Amino acid sequence: MIRLLLLIIVPTLSFSQGAQNIELLDHWKQDSLVVNSSNVRYNECYGYESNGIEYAIAGSTEGTHFFQITNGGKLESSGFVEGRHNSSMVVHRDFATYRHYAYAVCDEGKSSLQIIDLSFLPDSVHVVSENDTVFARVHNIFIDTANALLYACSISPKINDVIGGLQSMQVFSLSDPENPALVFTGPNDVIEVHDAYVRNNIAYLNCGFDGLRVYDFSTPSTPTFLQNMTFYQDQGYNHQGWLSPDGKTYVFGDETNGKRLKKCSVTSNHQVTIDNYFGTNFLENSVPHNIVLSNNFAYVAYYNEGLRIYDLRTGTPTEVAFYDTYPKEEPLFKMKGAWGIYPNFSSGRILVSDRVYGVFLFDFREDIFSSSPSDDLTIYPNPSSTGTSITLQLSDKTINSFNLSIYDRLGRIIQSEDVSQMSYIELEKILQAGIYTVKVTHLDYLNDEVILIKKFIVY
Repeated sequence: MIRLLLLIIVPTLSFSQGAQNIELLDHWKQDSLVVNSSNVRYNECYGYESNGIEYAIAGSTEGTHFFQITNGGKLESSGFVEGRHNSSMVVHRDFATYRHYAYAVCDEGKSSLQIIDLSFLPDSVHVVSENDTVFARVHNIFIDTANALLYACSISPKINDVIGGLQSMQVFSLSDPENPALVFTGPNDVIEVHDAYVRNNIAYLNCGFDGLRVYDFSTPSTPTFLQNMTFYQDQGYNHQGWLSPDGKTYVFGDETNGKRLKKCSVTSNHQVTIDNYFGTNFLENSVPHNIVLSNNFAYVAYYNEGLRIYDLRTGTPTEVAFYDTYPKEEPLFKMKGAWGIYPNFSSGRILVSDRVYGVFLFDFREDIFSSSPSDDLTIYPNPSSTGTSITLQLSDKTINSFNLSIYDRLGRIIQSEDVSQMSYIELEKILQAGIYTVKVTHLDYLNDEVILIKKFIVY
C-alpha cells in the first residue's frame, strides 16, 4: 500500500489558507490561561535537548511551560514556572538555554530573570535564581554558549521599586551560570537593541529604526565596531535576524507592515550586504516576526501568515512549505499569528508558537527539499531494492494537489491516490520486483491538465 504524508488538522481550527509540505504532529493550547481583549495568551517558544530527549519551552501570559516531545511527536507537559509578572497584559517573554539551565525574561510589569534548572527533566523543573532588579524588564535575550555570554536586549532595571530608564543592551558573563555578571552596557548611540544574534563573539544587533549594527565582542568589556547599516531599501523597524550555520548568509526582517525579508551575504570579515528581498503576501501588508536559518532554508514565524519556509539556494528565496497557524482574516491588524519558531531539534521537528492558537509541533522533510530535482517529476532511488522507501517529488513546489497512478508492466493499475497539501509522496516497502510506470496528473496555473509519466525499477 502507499503511505501518504497526510496533514493532521486540529478539529477546533479552520485553516483558510491551509498548508503545503508540512505535517502537523501535535498542538497545545490552554483556554484557562488569562487572556487580554485581543485573545492573546502565548508568546515565545524555544527548544532544549538532554540525554536524547527533546523538550519544548513556551511562554504565556502566566509564565513558562515545559513539554517533553515524545518519539511519536507528542507534547507531554513536564512542568510550569509562574512568571514574576503574571497578567493578561503580558505579551512578551523570551528564553535561551545554557548548559542545563533555561533563562526566562519578560518585558511587562515588574518582572525578572528566572534561571530554571532543567537537569531533573522530564520529571520537574526548578527555579534556582531570580533577579528582579537588574532584569526587571528585558525584551529579548541571546546566549553565545561557546563564550558563556548572555546578551540582554532592551533592558530596564528596577530602582527603588520603580522601573528605570531603558538600556539599549547589556552583556553578562555566565562563568557562574546561576549568577550572571555584568561586563558591558551599550551601544549608547542607539535608542534600543531589539534583538541580537551572536556567534564566536560576532554580534549582529537589530536596532529598530536605527538599522543593523555588527560588533566584535572578543573583548566583551570593550567591543569593536565593525559595521553600521543605518539606511537600506525597504527599511522599517529592524526587528530580528539569524546567521546560517556556515556563516555565509544572514537574513533579517523588519517588523513593519508590507516590508520584505532581507537575504544578505556575509564576508569573512563579517560585512553584511543585502542581496535579495522576499516574503509572503507583503503586498497585502503582511509582517514577518522571527527567523531561524539552516544552510539551505529560512524558517519564519510570519505572524498572520503562519509558518513559512523558504529555499535560500535560489537567487530570490522561494517558498517551499507553509502552515497557516492563524486562520482568521485580519484586514487591518497583521500581527496576531505565529510569533516564535524553533527548528533546531536533532529530529528535524519544528516548534512554532502562535499568539492566539498556542504551540504547534511540525515535521518538515528538509532532506527531501535539500535536493534539486532537474525533472518535472523525480523518483528516487531509481532503481531501488525491494523493501526500500521510494520518494516521488514534483519540482514545482507550488503544486498542492495531484493524482498518482502506478501501473505494472502489463498496464494494470496497482495503486491510485489523490495527494493533497504536498508536492511529494513517499511509497514505503510496497512493491515487488518489477518495472513500473508512474503517471502524475495535476492542474497548472492556467487550470490546464498536466500529465507526467516516468518509469522506475524495483529489483
